[in-house]
Amino acid sequence: MSYSKLAAMVATVAVFATHPLGAFAQMGMPPGGAMGPTEVGVMVLEETEVPFSVTLPGRAVAEAQTEIRPRVSGMIEDIVFRPGTFVQVGDVLFRLEADSYEAAHAAALAALASAEVTRDAAQATVDRYERLEGVGVTTSDLQAAQATLAQAKAGVSSAEAALQSATLDLDRVEVTSPIAGFADVSNVSVGAIVTANQTDALTTVTALDPIYVDVAESAARIARVRERIDAGSMQPGETLAATLELESGTSYDGTGRLVSPGVTVSTTTGAVDMRFEFDNPDRMILPGQFLRVNVEIGRQTAILVPQRATERQADGSLTAFVAEDGAARQVTLTYAGTYENAWVVTDGVSPGDQIILDGLSNLSDGAEITTLPVTINAAGVVEDAAASEGD
Repeated sequence: MSYSKLAAMVATVAVFATHPLGAFAQMGMPPGGAMGPTEVGVMVLEETEVPFSVTLPGRAVAEAQTEIRPRVSGMIEDIVFRPGTFVQVGDVLFRLEADSYEAAHAAALAALASAEVTRDAAQATVDRYERLEGVGVTTSDLQAAQATLAQAKAGVSSAEAALQSATLDLDRVEVTSPIAGFADVSNVSVGAIVTANQTDALTTVTALDPIYVDVAESAARIARVRERIDAGSMQPGETLAATLELESGTSYDGTGRLVSPGVTVSTTTGAVDMRFEFDNPDRMILPGQFLRVNVEIGRQTAILVPQRATERQADGSLTAFVAEDGAARQVTLTYAGTYENAWVVTDGVSPGDQIILDGLSNLSDGAEITTLPVTINAAGVVEDAAASEGD
C-alpha cells in the first residue's frame, strides 16, 4: 500500500472519531443510522353496535335422574332392560318372584268375599227386624242387628283395603321406570335378594334431553351491568341467550334458555347461581361435564379495536398506537369485554382515529411514520386495503 493511500485512510478514521455526525452527513445517511419514517398499516375506527356478553364456567346437570329401588322384597327373577338403552315411563326394568304376592292377593280376595257375605246377611237381618219391630221384635233386637251390620260393613272396608294393599304389592314385583331416560348398568344380577326401599339402587335412569347447565355469575358484575343499563349505555335483550363451548374447544350447535334466574348471593363466593336449558338430542352433553357458557346480556355502542393492535403493559393497562399528524401516538384503552377478535373499547379512542395494525415492531410513542390503509379479516390477518377491495 502506498503512503498516500495509507494517509487517506487514517484521515477518514480521524474524521469518524472526532466528528461522527459530520461523517454520516458526508455519506448521505441520517444521524444514528435512521432510515426515515416507518411505514405502518392503519385502519380507520368506527363506532358500531355490538352484543355485550360474558363467558362463564358451567357444569351440565341432568334434567332428571332417578335411582331405581324396589318397593317390595323378594328375589330378582328377571332383568328386562339393556344398559344404555332409552326407556319410557312405565317400562319394566326388573321383575321379582311373584308367587308369594299372588297368594297374598288371592287370600285378600277371599277375605273380601267373606266380609261381603257377612255384611249382606247382617243387612237382611236389619231389614227384617225393621218390618217386624213391635210385632215379635223389640227395639233392642233391632238396635243389636244394626250394630252387627255396622261391624260387617267395617269388615268389608278393611278387607277392601287389604286387597288394595295386596294388589299394589303384586304390581310392584315389576319394577318400572318413573321417568323417560337412559338406563345405567344393573347393580344386581338374577337371583339376588332385595328388600323394600333398600339403600342400594338397582340401577339409575337419567334424562338427557333437554339438559341443564348451571353457571355462577359475580354479583358485583351484575350490579355494574345494571348501572350501565340504567345509564342508557347498554340496551338489555328481551331474553338471556346462551351458547356453549365444549371441552374440545368446538362450539355447540344450539342456544340455551334461562330457566332458573338466581335470587340469592352465595355468602362464600359472592356469586349468583343461574340455570340454562339446552336441547341435547345427540347426547353431546353429559351430566357432570364442564363447559364454557357465553351469555349475551344486551347490546352496546362501542368501538371495536383489533386485539393484535394492542399490548398489555406491566401495570395491566391496555395500550395501542394511533396515527396522528405523521407520528405514532400511544393511547390507553378502556374496554368492556371482547367481540370476535377485537376489544370492545369504550374510552381511549374516537371514531375516525387511525389505529395502527401493522409495523408495530419497535414502534415508540412519537415515532415518525407513513401510513398505508389496511384491513383485518375474521381470522385476524392484516391485508392491504386496496388489494381487499380489488378482490
